[in-house]
Amino acid sequence: MTKFYLICLSFLCATAGFPQTEKDSVKLARDTSSVLEMRSIKEDLGQKYSGPEFNYDVKDGEAQNLLERFLKWFFDLLADTFGFNVNPGVLKILEYIIYVLMGALAIYFLVKFLIRENMSSIFTKKSTAIIDIDLSSEHIEKVDLDAMIRAALDQRDYRLAVRYQYLRVLKVLSQKSLIDWHYEKTNSDYKREIEAPRIRSLFEEVSYLYDYIWYGEQSIDEAKYKKAQTRFVALRNLLPE
Repeated sequence: MTKFYLICLSFLCATAGFPQTEKDSVKLARDTSSVLEMRSIKEDLGQKYSGPEFNYDVKDGEAQNLLERFLKWFFDLLADTFGFNVNPGVLKILEYIIYVLMGALAIYFLVKFLIRENMSSIFTKKSTAIIDIDLSSEHIEKVDLDAMIRAALDQRDYRLAVRYQYLRVLKVLSQKSLIDWHYEKTNSDYKREIEAPRIRSLFEEVSYLYDYIWYGEQSIDEAKYKKAQTRFVALRNLLPE
């Protein structure tokens, strides 16, 4: 067996030293063409690939937040309607501006909340408490509201007259012990203190008139004042002697 291995090894060494013949090689064909075809880029190639679907500078799909998707939709609509495109950089600047405004608005509401101001007074000039002149240092029962009403009517300041009419209602309710007056209390506080349903209903009505005319800054004439006055008179007539 060892002799057989030696014979095979001698044969392999002998064949490895033989030179390769032409049958063992591969010939490569030579390109003898002398004409080269020149190609040019079409002039309208830039316009062909200039649509929004080829704009890779703007994020699309789930990668965009709600504001970015809205702005992109809005300006794409403008582009389709009026035929002009907005630079992505402009969209990004506009997005930052909106973020700044939203942040400023959030800070504004936070400050209002921290100083405990009634949120409705942000949009109107309504206060949480009923304060007139210097009622914080003087009880309402000591104020001559009848004289103030006459002075307001003489000046044809019917809006101010409505304010004094309402304060006079509070004064009478306090004198008759139907409410416990305090300058920091609100209309709702007094409404909860009134036990009689009919009086409470009329008080709610005149409170609405007062809020609408005074805090709503409604300009009224003499005819509108007399119409509102009838509700104040009806409430006072309903109060016990």
